[in-house]
Amino acid sequence: MKIGILDADLLRRKNHRFPNLVCEKLSGFYKEQGAKVSLLTDFDHFRKFDHVFVSKVFTDTPIPEWLVETDRIHIGGTGFYFDKAPNLPDEIEHHMPDYRLYDDWIAGEVAKAAAEKERQGKEFNKSSFMVQFKEYTDYCIGFLTRGCFRRCKFCVNQKFQHVFAHSPLEEFYYDECKRICLLDDNFLGYPKWRPLLEQLLEMKKPFKFKQGLDERILTEEKCQLLFKANYDGDYTFAFDNIADYDLIESKLKMIRKYTDTTSIRFYVLVGFESTDEKDIENAFERIKLLMKYHCIPYIMRFQHKNFSPWKESPYRSLYVTLARWANQPNIFKKMSFRQFCEANQALHKTEGTLCSSMNALNEFEKKFPRMAKRFFNMRYDRRGK
Repeated sequence: MKIGILDADLLRRKNHRFPNLVCEKLSGFYKEQGAKVSLLTDFDHFRKFDHVFVSKVFTDTPIPEWLVETDRIHIGGTGFYFDKAPNLPDEIEHHMPDYRLYDDWIAGEVAKAAAEKERQGKEFNKSSFMVQFKEYTDYCIGFLTRGCFRRCKFCVNQKFQHVFAHSPLEEFYYDECKRICLLDDNFLGYPKWRPLLEQLLEMKKPFKFKQGLDERILTEEKCQLLFKANYDGDYTFAFDNIADYDLIESKLKMIRKYTDTTSIRFYVLVGFESTDEKDIENAFERIKLLMKYHCIPYIMRFQHKNFSPWKESPYRSLYVTLARWANQPNIFKKMSFRQFCEANQALHKTEGTLCSSMNALNEFEKKFPRMAKRFFNMRYDRRGK
């Protein structure tokens, strides 16, 4: 039997660099059944396969109009079904992922990049180029728990009303992996979180929670364990609602009792409750609080399964500029919002005109000068002063 597997996000999203776990599990399962499995790199050769599985995570990943479920073509993932995505059969869901599924594709990308450097007469640094593929090559990936009790309306994780055990670590871990990546929806919401976290600590390997952690339910006990871990990269949390301001600040104070690391990031949701000046103000209020505790924001513009409300806002350009500033930590730590816009203007090539960033700032400042005065000049200070 010949099986084709297509990761639509990989093909149709610029610079997408994270493996599709469903694709890897499908590959592992069918290879064990003796099938010949191929990772497809286009939509053009489906007829060569007995079955083709197409998966996507993001709703705005474009796919051909003709692509529908048939006896031979199978589609799945939140990108197709949002919060109604059907579960995989248990024998696939709990199968060891095929972590080598993307190897040939990566080799092809390396060959193309090396050939281009040779054409340009430049040296090709393979080690540097391979960094972008580290989540394909260095990590074992899976879920220890699934589900979330929050059921936020903007989130795809609304199937369940509680957090429950999903897979033992051994189900997706192998000794040769350098790091562990966990995709749990709300790990800290699981009542028996402690033995799972202690198991991760005992492994001595760097690990991370890719989807983030729920800081609203942090406790002293959780902080004691979490912030002594061999953690991989940024600790990631979320500050979705300005109504949680006081609670978030209390948890930030707790976090700072246990760590002074600057590798703490908060997703900041915008464009959900509204796309007006109040939403912009709420975003800056949350960023200001995160600055106070030397944490890094990451602007998340709300994406509905069918549309992006912020794109219809009169402040669309400001949303874009806000994300460009806040989502680049090296810039965010060095420049105020105003300085970022001025730096963009300095690079603008059309003399006598404003760049989109400076134009967005100026228009908003004219309408809301007091708000601009409060927020546009504030600076990150890692010392928290």
